[in-house]
Amino acid sequence: MWSTINNFLVSIDNFVWGIPLMALILVGGILLTVRMGGMQFKRLPLAFKYMFEKEEDGEGEVTSFAALCTALSATIGTGNIVGVATAVMAGGPGAIFWLIVAACFGMATKYAEGFLAVKYRKVDKDGHSLGGPFYYIERGMGEKWKPLAKMFAFFGVCVGLFGIGTFSQVNGISSAVQNFFDPKNAHAITIPFVGTYSIAIVITSIVLTICVAGVLLGGLKRIAQVSEVIVPFMAATYIICVVLLIVTNISKVPEAVSIIVQGAFNPSAITGGAIGSMVIVMQKGIARGIFSNEAGLGSAPIAAAAAKTKEPVRQGLVSMTGTFIDTIVICTMTGISIVLTGAWKVKGLEGVQVTTYAFAHGLPFPSRVASFLLMLCLVFFAFTTILGWDYYSERCLEYLVGNKKIALKIFRYAYILCVFAGPYMTVEAVWTIADIFNGLMAIPNMIAIYALNGEVVAETKAYFAKMVRARKLSPAEE
Repeated sequence: MWSTINNFLVSIDNFVWGIPLMALILVGGILLTVRMGGMQFKRLPLAFKYMFEKEEDGEGEVTSFAALCTALSATIGTGNIVGVATAVMAGGPGAIFWLIVAACFGMATKYAEGFLAVKYRKVDKDGHSLGGPFYYIERGMGEKWKPLAKMFAFFGVCVGLFGIGTFSQVNGISSAVQNFFDPKNAHAITIPFVGTYSIAIVITSIVLTICVAGVLLGGLKRIAQVSEVIVPFMAATYIICVVLLIVTNISKVPEAVSIIVQGAFNPSAITGGAIGSMVIVMQKGIARGIFSNEAGLGSAPIAAAAAKTKEPVRQGLVSMTGTFIDTIVICTMTGISIVLTGAWKVKGLEGVQVTTYAFAHGLPFPSRVASFLLMLCLVFFAFTTILGWDYYSERCLEYLVGNKKIALKIFRYAYILCVFAGPYMTVEAVWTIADIFNGLMAIPNMIAIYALNGEVVAETKAYFAKMVRARKLSPAEE
């Protein structure tokens, strides 16, 4: 039965993530890049400056850095570790190249999302700042486009419950824990009507559910507080480990880069004919890149709308650093590690096992220590993603049903229940479901980006012209 379901899901996934959707997202990023003169590259240093600089008299609930950490908590997750591995195993090393290309243009898209989120946000009667694609579709494009806004919100709820937010993250955590503590499934128990699973998976699902519930019941501010602590720590730990892996194997890096570039345009030459279509390589790379950094998806603007700022441009710049950190830095490093250690060539490996192999064979530590470090990083990455996506999907639900406390409370408990059930889903089904909802969610958001890109470009140019006249930028920042 599972085989039939998986085949059906794969068919839907291939349809959703066909050339039209990839073109919709990529061309949107290219259009913004051209119209703003490659601003995501030219203004990146200024963006990092704004990330840590509090704006005076800013309006909102949390600092720009806290808003970014909330967004990063949702984006830096299993996509950086498991997602990259699945992209390479399904599309070959060349998928990493297209993942990076998508991220470079995705930075412009993420900038536009952050900009529009602040410009069109609103404050409810409880003083909460609300924003995101549903608001910039409704308020920016007009009331007649409200069905499109509701479509986005509906898919956002589905992504949270059945996609990025729960199943894929929890499945990644449980797989990593089992691979470390019980790789041969020697200690298994049978759960009636569910199946036979390792005790490590069962314990993980229980502990994780309790921890998630403890944070989620505290709302946005608690999520932001936890994210501000965990996100910088976990990102730094993972980056240090991967840098050490790459430096230890520095002589293999040129060959790995060559394999990635060649595999992007001539995959059959690298994979021995196992993957012969460049379209498949692009599809896997772009889909996993968007899964990881969420540029074009419309999720990060929901967090950006809560930032304490009066300037949409500032938050747009801060928002785009998330794509740079998440994909161009972390995902690229993961991909290079997988290629230079040869993990992608090992048959029988799946998901987190691929990256675990790379760590175990690439780091200058005993394999047990390397595997433990990866497990620790993955647990933190996925845990914060679960928290961030609960906030996103609750805001989507709130847009659909209004500020009905009972509906939000029921959803929160349903979300926690999905976290509990996540470990018992198959890896293939989990990632396919997540891909499908990602694609569906991106469509209404990208329509809005195209419709409102003129506003983004014009007001961005006006902002920097004003800053230059007021001499508030250094010569290097102009």
